[in-house]
Amino acid sequence: MITVRAPATSANLGSGFDVFGLALTGPADVIRVEKAPRTRLTVTGAGAKYIPEDPKRNTVGAVVDALDAPAAIRIDKGIRPASGLGSSAASAAGAAVALNALYDRGYSREELVSIAAEGEAVAAGDTHEDNVAPALLGGFTIATATGVTQIDANVPIVVCLPDIVVSTSDARKVLPDGVRMSELVETVGSAATLTAGMARDDPMLVGRGMEESIVTPARAKLIDGYDEVCRRARGAGATGVTISGAGPGVVAVCPESRQRRVATAMLDGFDNVGVDAKVYQSAVGPGAQILTGEEIPSSL
Repeated sequence: MITVRAPATSANLGSGFDVFGLALTGPADVIRVEKAPRTRLTVTGAGAKYIPEDPKRNTVGAVVDALDAPAAIRIDKGIRPASGLGSSAASAAGAAVALNALYDRGYSREELVSIAAEGEAVAAGDTHEDNVAPALLGGFTIATATGVTQIDANVPIVVCLPDIVVSTSDARKVLPDGVRMSELVETVGSAATLTAGMARDDPMLVGRGMEESIVTPARAKLIDGYDEVCRRARGAGATGVTISGAGPGVVAVCPESRQRRVATAMLDGFDNVGVDAKVYQSAVGPGAQILTGEEIPSSL
């Protein structure tokens, strides 16, 4: 039996649409796998009733097929689906790590990225690597057609998750069909600034690099209270605020000394428009980890 903790992730980060991603120290899914003649799947935890237990309709099914690794799989969801925090990616990445170890397939973490992305396609419709890459490798990742670059960053993060559902398909429908050259130049500059900030562990640069005027404004209309939350977060000391993934999660960067204040401000922002929310004081963290002994939750 193998048990793996797979972290929540935040993709896009404003200027890095479908490219940037980072692993969070919390929340996380926990995946347990045991060898079995055929694959069986059980899902518990946050939003479990909305997640199919048919392996063919769950992200882990494609991972099982790719690794030729039938198993009894239990997923304890700590990451709510439709949150913008890489819920389906965490399950796929965690299953890839667990099954690779269970069957001693010998794949590297980098090689597992494309395998986990096939699992993501079951939920998202496309094989995007911006969430599965940080879920597997940890840190800040840049996923392109030529490969994945990873940076071990140390930046405080606050994530506020409102009690709103935004599907990935709906979030893609509102995207503009094209962009102006000036918008493209602005976004490239922001993406470069954000990358430099991650390399330097500099929340100020990372926050500046989140700014962009193409994707975020279009998706913000799907999140009640988004502008209010951003305003309050910046007033409390956030250096940058944007939508996490497809939303509705909102991610902020700030100095560690301002983290609690920013978290409270974001909650207050959603509360001011009548939306319940929860907040995570997090940071850029490691990728999926195999748990041993006392690390394994008693619920499993």
